[in-house]
Amino acid sequence: EVQLQASGGGLVQPGGSLKLSCSASGFPFKTSVMNWVRQAPGKEQEWLATLYANGGRTIYANSVKGRFTISREDATNTLHLQMNNLKPEDTAVYYCTHLTNRGQGTLVTVSS
Repeated sequence: EVQLQASGGGLVQPGGSLKLSCSASGFPFKTSVMNWVRQAPGKEQEWLATLYANGGRTIYANSVKGRFTISREDATNTLHLQMNNLKPEDTAVYYCTHLTNRGQGTLVTVSS
């Protein structure tokens, strides 16, 4: 059974940083393409970033390019999202995804 559990969210001021983590199990994480997405209240899910295996190619949505960095720790089956220069519009529940699987998210609130 695929399990994905995001953590690390919280309340942060505009301009601040947070690092999210996602613990993955139930599939071959080391060779899997992984993604971060988010969903703000009342809005559709937004794709943010993808990290490929075997070389670690990354792609980002324009809304987060240059501010967010996706990375992975294959030894612990963990996916990360380093978020810098956060803005109020980044407020959302953040999820990691694998194929069509989206696990439990973590809430990020950017507010002064």
